[in-house]
Amino acid sequence: MRAGWLFLVLAFAVSAGTQRVTTSQYNNARTGANVHESRLTPRNVNARQFGKLFALPVDGDAYAQPLFLGGVEIPGKGRHDVLFVATEHDSVYAFDAYGNPRSPLWQVSFLKGRSSPVPAGDAHCPFIAPEIGITSTPVIDPVSGTLYVLARTMERTGFTTVTYWQRLHALAVTTGVEKFGGPVVIRASMRGTGTGSKGGTVSFNAIKDNPRAALLLSRGSVYMAWASSCDEGPYHGWVMAYDAHSLRQKSVFNASPDGDDAGIWEGDTGPAADEAGHVFLATGNGAFDAGRGGRDYGDSLLKLDGESLRLSDYFTPYNAAHLDQDDSDLGSGGPVLLPDESGTHPHLVVVEGKGGVLYVVDRDHMGHWRPEDDGHAVQTLAVGGGVFGAMAYWNGYVYVSSDGDRLRQFSLTGGRLSPKAESATGGVSATPGLSANGVNDGIVWLLRSKVWNGNDQPAELYAYEAANVAHELYNTEQRPGRDRPGLTLRFNVPMVVNGHVYVGAKHEVDVYGLLGAGDSR
Repeated sequence: MRAGWLFLVLAFAVSAGTQRVTTSQYNNARTGANVHESRLTPRNVNARQFGKLFALPVDGDAYAQPLFLGGVEIPGKGRHDVLFVATEHDSVYAFDAYGNPRSPLWQVSFLKGRSSPVPAGDAHCPFIAPEIGITSTPVIDPVSGTLYVLARTMERTGFTTVTYWQRLHALAVTTGVEKFGGPVVIRASMRGTGTGSKGGTVSFNAIKDNPRAALLLSRGSVYMAWASSCDEGPYHGWVMAYDAHSLRQKSVFNASPDGDDAGIWEGDTGPAADEAGHVFLATGNGAFDAGRGGRDYGDSLLKLDGESLRLSDYFTPYNAAHLDQDDSDLGSGGPVLLPDESGTHPHLVVVEGKGGVLYVVDRDHMGHWRPEDDGHAVQTLAVGGGVFGAMAYWNGYVYVSSDGDRLRQFSLTGGRLSPKAESATGGVSATPGLSANGVNDGIVWLLRSKVWNGNDQPAELYAYEAANVAHELYNTEQRPGRDRPGLTLRFNVPMVVNGHVYVGAKHEVDVYGLLGAGDSR
């Protein structure tokens, strides 16, 4: 072991009992709930006591959800609760989570020599603009002290020659130094006759295949997934697993090897994993022929073996062909694994896409596909508008924010959902997040997302009482001069930890919390 690497291992320490947010939506079940939040309650989250504390400037747009590790020893700078922020300018920052100091504890750029982020025009897509660098939420291994990041770059090798790259980086959380011999270039191919194939082989395309879904760390593997930029083809729904300690590629899955599309983007939320290591994910538009013996799984909810990435089971709505024709991706929403339930279906997963139907599926017996109806689902519910993101779960409730609809709260009893409450106002679809102190003091946090063709405008952060979302606690427009965040992005997910709320925006992260004396104007 090299002396420098030994120093990094010894320098990494996290205080016992400190909080951690190491992955998208707080856990691998993707419930969207931090149940260890004791400072923020429905009694003090209001415009008089709660608001914007400060903003942290960064060099690019912050689409990825911020992550958090408490009690990290930063060499030469002492112990800090650290906020990790990734940007579309291919930078990763480590900040003191409370702004002491405001300057970064460290910053790493993946741009070397004549490299740059990928221009939006090169991807033929304005959805992430003006540049595409780090979009997927990274993931942290708190045991080894490693932050895994998937980054895109463009590199010039002549006056007119450019090449596009995607690389997996493994960074020490204490310094940002590359670990395990990284980074590694993302490459993959498999047998198939799908769009873009050559000689019976489908290959990963670093410019066409776009990563938006969050990274997943489970059982020593880092999982990444890809979709497209604006449906600009040819592209495929790739999933890849890399060893978390050697960065060796372990396995590859393609959702449309003989067809097209079937991208895995999930509104920037992440694939889920259960305790047995199975990986659950939803695909978008594309050919579906698996019900007739094929290998293409457009508009499907898939269960993969975590080690081999072989398909273990799947659920596909009966009208998958119609969803494909209407651009009604099931995979615009990410799956949420619910806690064990009583009854005949103890292990459930919920997902909703653009089609406005919420599916409750038995993840032990997912039902495959049937042509006449969705009777192979445990339950289906019509929900106004489509979802771009994921639902959240807490204390027997499921929360969903569909496009143009109100925030809706459902009770989960005996494996079935029933309406409980709804917010007074609606808005653009977003992924709800939740903070609570166990089963008490639940708050639903919602960051209104930018519409795909909308103009730049400030983001809006909302808070609702989780026991009854009809009770709105707070929103940033109640004190706009003090509390407005930066300009909104699309599909951003707020992160709540240790009495603070972190909101990614254009070129900044805004930090909210309880106000001090003189701050409540």
